[in-house]
Amino acid sequence: MMDPEKIMDGISTEILATLKEMQKIKVLEERLMYSKIVSNLCNSLGVFLSLISDMALHGDGEDEPTLF
Repeated sequence: MMDPEKIMDGISTEILATLKEMQKIKVLEERLMYSKIVSNLCNSLGVFLSLISDMALHGDGEDEPTLF
């Protein structure tokens, strides 16, 4: 299993690096490409955070009794 902190740190690092690169870009089409990358990374982070939040609220199933 992957470490959730490492995943969040990795995505956050990629977002910051992409934003830094985006600051240097002058061509509109390239800026649009970078903005789409940032948007996708932020969406990915949001999905991941929602998953972790759901797991925290509902448990991960390990403490729940089994039916069989």
